[in-house]
Amino acid sequence: MKYGLSLPNHGEYGDIHRVVELAILAEEAGWDGFFLWDHIARGKAPQMDPWIAMGAIASETNNMRLGMLVTPISRRRPWKVAREIVTLDHLSKGRMVLGVGLGDFKGKEFENFGEVADSHIRGEMLDEGLDIINGLQSGEEFSYAGTHYQIKMTIFTPKPIQIPRVPIWVAGKWPNKKPFHRAARWDGVVPIHRSRSLKQYLTPDEIREIKVFIQRQRVTEAPFDICMSGILPAKSLSEDKHIVASYDEAGVTWWIDFVYSSTGSVKRYMDRIRYGPPR
Repeated sequence: MKYGLSLPNHGEYGDIHRVVELAILAEEAGWDGFFLWDHIARGKAPQMDPWIAMGAIASETNNMRLGMLVTPISRRRPWKVAREIVTLDHLSKGRMVLGVGLGDFKGKEFENFGEVADSHIRGEMLDEGLDIINGLQSGEEFSYAGTHYQIKMTIFTPKPIQIPRVPIWVAGKWPNKKPFHRAARWDGVVPIHRSRSLKQYLTPDEIREIKVFIQRQRVTEAPFDICMSGILPAKSLSEDKHIVASYDEAGVTWWIDFVYSSTGSVKRYMDRIRYGPPR
């Protein structure tokens, strides 16, 4: 199992210099991945763009996996995302992951800016967007005719360092099956508890159900990541290791430790980062 951190891009974490410092600290402490939320306007709190921040982080780190958890593709132009993720993959020397999903479950970050808020339509745009992002990473001529997006014959170069593409992880709320059908087409899944509570984990048995469901949908033997997200107590290494061990046995490949309101201040979270992953 690998261990990552997922940080907001707003509030105390809306300072790009601070977040880059935290990423450097995380790599020094032995974390395997560093991920950022992708919100556009989270209330009145200060906010920074996670994609630009990730460029700075890629330049200042050497080994960690990097990416957004998650980007709502319906809010972006897929061809722009394709260009950005490939550029970041080269900048990071092949360390990027593209985490995607429907985005803000209440839809306010869409409605407030005149974006499509209907979750069904956002799902359609996500599926089409992923087809486009994948196709444009091939380095071959590509065109697309969908309901929401159309592309005339074009070609994007260079290809990403990672082949056949930058890995795509899809977020979804279990037991809603649609996001997991979607995830099975790509490279990983980030299951979220139906309650959306990071303290009310999906159980190891639910992870096993997800793994079986995904395996039945897969048409390739390529590696597939199951990324469990939550907040570890970080009070003792033995307690944290006990929690993650059952998920490791269930098939989880990544434990993503989230920063949330209950996590406390940046200063307190720096101690959490220094504490390191529960190996």
